[in-house]
Parts: sequence; structure tokens; C-alpha cells
Amino acid sequence: MAAKALSPDMVGTEFEPATVSWNDKDVMLYALGVGARPSADLDFIYEGRGPKVLPTFAVIPGMRAMGSINKVVELPIARMLHGEQGITLHRPLPPRGELTMTSRISEIWDKGKAAVIGVTADFSDAEGIIFSTHSTLFWIGGGGFGGESGPSTRDLNQPPDRAPDHEVRDVTREEQGAIYRLSGDRVALHIDPEFARKAGYDKPFMHGLCTYGFVGRAVLHELCGNDPANFVSLEGRFSERVEFEDEIITRIWVEEPGNAIVQAVTQDGKVAVSQARARYRA
Repeated sequence: MAAKALSPDMVGTEFEPATVSWNDKDVMLYALGVGARPSADLDFIYEGRGPKVLPTFAVIPGMRAMGSINKVVELPIARMLHGEQGITLHRPLPPRGELTMTSRISEIWDKGKAAVIGVTADFSDAEGIIFSTHSTLFWIGGGGFGGESGPSTRDLNQPPDRAPDHEVRDVTREEQGAIYRLSGDRVALHIDPEFARKAGYDKPFMHGLCTYGFVGRAVLHELCGNDPANFVSLEGRFSERVEFEDEIITRIWVEEPGNAIVQAVTQDGKVAVSQARARYRA
């Protein structure tokens, strides 16, 4: 499949099924990459306790689906930002897995000076789908190709005008990106100062998906009793970058049992993850 220019006609394009696999070392390394500590998260970083698998580990095999976009359109990696991320779990992820991934381009929006490309993927074993992912990429400078701008999401998943029901504070580490990238997201933007400057940034910063993992851990702890079987879904938008050693403050508003609005801010008030919603088994 030869790469070509971005077009709305690409919506619905299905990619060849692929096999994805992981082992217990992979899931424990991921947990460390998103801030798990022995004092609070031993079940997720020690094989003697399973290990259990953080639900947001689903984004790691999900990156294979995002990478498939390059088969139909050439993407300039230095001009790409991760826009939104969602996962839905039908069953808890196993500590070792070999699944079949089916994926497709689910949306393409023309934002004028930028483009949005979405990809949706399902991951299945012999018993059916275990989890699904949905991701969007924001292509700076990729718009203007004549597509639709897409629906307005301004009012989607907005926090209510009251104090959150739960608030979790996590401090990131200087080496957070260096650890997280070992789970597979090795984009140089998050570790190489020279690459970051060439891409138009002053320095490397946190992966959006790393921040997403911190938020997912907070949701799992506060709403699910730290039991992945109670975690159903998490969706959100990456709205501001997080610096290494920043504090990530996850705020949760329960709308009704099993349904909550989520937002992540830094210690200086920047909203890093916005318009987020978690669903869980209450």
C-alpha cells in the first residue's frame, strides 16, 4: 500500500491484521514508566503478585495501529502531536498475551492549519475482543486539503462547577521519559534536546501517553479499588505538555456510579488532560 497525500477518502481504510504480543517484563516496565511505586503499586511491578496489568498498558500495543497510518500517508514525525486517546476494556489484560490486531482509519478532519487523523483498533484472542483503542494524531501544518472540519467538541466532558470528589497528586521524575520510552514510544522529541529544538520546542517533555498512564493509575485507585476488572474505559484529550518533575494532579468528578469526568492539571494550573471521562464497574 503506497503512501499518498492526505484525503477524506482514506476514512474507513482497513489495515492488514497483525499479531501483537507482550510478557510480564513489558507490563512491569510500563507500570514503572507511568509512575508506579512499590509502596502503593506492588501488584503491578512484581511478578510474585501476578503481576496485575495496568489497564492503560493497552496504549502500548495500540501504538502499532497509529504506526499503520504511515502505510497510506507520509507523516512528518516532528510535526505530529498526539491529540486524543481512548481505551475500552472488555476483559482485564493478561500479563502475557499474543493477540490479533485489526485496525482502521476512523476519521480525518481538516482544521485549516492542521489536520486530525484518527485510528481505531480491536485486539482479540480466541474468545473475542479483549480491548479496543482509539487515537487521534494532530498534524501541524497538515490541513487545507479540502476536508470537513469535524464536529464541535467544546462542551464534551466538561467538569462540573464544584470541587472534585477525588484528587490524586503524583510527582514525575527527571528520568520519567527515559523509562517510559523503553515501552516502545521512542520518539526522540521526549529525550533528545537537539531533536526537540529542531522540532520547535525548547526542550524534551513528557509523552502524552505517559501522562495518560498517570491519570489511568489515579482512576484505577480511586474508582476501581485498584482492581483492573472494574476498569471499563478512559478517554481524554492532550491539551498542554507536562515537564519532567512536574506534579500531575488528577481530579475526578463522579456524575453517577460507574461514570466520572476526569481532568489532569500540573502544579501551576495548566490543564494537561482535558475533556476526559472514565467508566468503571461500581
